[in-house]
Amino acid sequence: MSQKNEALQLEQDRDDPLAHKRECFALPRDVIYLDGNSLGVLPAHVPARMQQVVAEEWGQSLIRGWNDHAWIDLPEKVGNRIGRLIGAEPGSVVACDSTTINVFKVLSAALALRPDRSVIVSDKGNFPTDLYVADGLTKLLDKGHILRLVEPENVTQAISEDVAVVMLTEVDYKTGRRHDMKAITEMAHAAGALMIWDLAHSAGAFPVDLAGAGADFAVGCGYKYLNGGPGAPAFLYVAPRHQDNVRPALTGWMGHQAPFAFDLDYRPATGIDRMRVGTPPVLSLSALDAALDVFDDVDMEELRRKSISLSELFIREVESRKIGLELASPRDPNERGSQVSFRFKEGYALMQALISCGVIGDFRAPDIVRFGFTPLYISHADVLRAVDTLEKILITRMWDREEFKKRQKVT
Repeated sequence: MSQKNEALQLEQDRDDPLAHKRECFALPRDVIYLDGNSLGVLPAHVPARMQQVVAEEWGQSLIRGWNDHAWIDLPEKVGNRIGRLIGAEPGSVVACDSTTINVFKVLSAALALRPDRSVIVSDKGNFPTDLYVADGLTKLLDKGHILRLVEPENVTQAISEDVAVVMLTEVDYKTGRRHDMKAITEMAHAAGALMIWDLAHSAGAFPVDLAGAGADFAVGCGYKYLNGGPGAPAFLYVAPRHQDNVRPALTGWMGHQAPFAFDLDYRPATGIDRMRVGTPPVLSLSALDAALDVFDDVDMEELRRKSISLSELFIREVESRKIGLELASPRDPNERGSQVSFRFKEGYALMQALISCGVIGDFRAPDIVRFGFTPLYISHADVLRAVDTLEKILITRMWDREEFKKRQKVT
């Protein structure tokens, strides 16, 4: 890296309108964290908020907290806050359950809206849990549904008039490749199919416009770019035009029209509430609610501009040093999310060596080293230091130590 280019990147950091946001996060010293696309960083104010929820709301109010502190309304409150980040209409998002459970709920609801069709279209780059759910649901329903899997670039050709639902993850978890949400949704609708989007690697990473794209359903998680903590509640979206027609397969008491009437017969609630199932996890929802504060004054278009600047710098620096990595992500920044992936045969060992040196990314089998760029707490200087470390590890073959090749349970 030349001194001229380094000065230019440092100037970009000085002029960065999001630079002050770094102070909102409890980042460990001497760590460059490029894994916010897997688990977000702890927002600095969340521990105090959790202490309040635990010691005061739970500790002092006890059962009264459901009313006195509006615990019962947290799924809708948090859902609406997420909704602002994903272009959803008010009252169309609820925070609840896990992404996997929410995939089951929205896919079963969508299939029920297209009873005369039997095909679910998805792509081979989709996150496996979504595909597992789809496969399991077809077997559970036992009505002749099939899951049609195609290469990502062939999705539009697979949308025919026998398709009930097209279900895609907007940003590929391995490569960062990004689908064109609006164009694919329009094609699905033109064929009479419904559209489900998984926003696990989209929400909080760049502007999303579910309403503008005409999406029917969406799901996503709270622990990646939204920084809600390990295992944070997920969310789901149902377009307002569908809300009073869907009947989820999981008909839990919190989705009942009057849950505290304790009727023996299920009557679905109105609107998005019918997609709720069980008791809200108050502690984790409170953490996610607090974490979302950091987005209150963030311009998502500004966030996207910085994301592209960071990722373009990373790719340029890695490739200019000719250190043996092959770009796995799309080269066009408009065709990828907020992550960059490279291929390396010993990718797992390389990532473990990087982590030992304070640069944290992650690995996805068989050979992907993945780096997430979260503009709220990553700087251009961080990117340069990360590439310097990566270059050193590859030149010295530090990754070739046995200690870095031993696989852990979580990779």
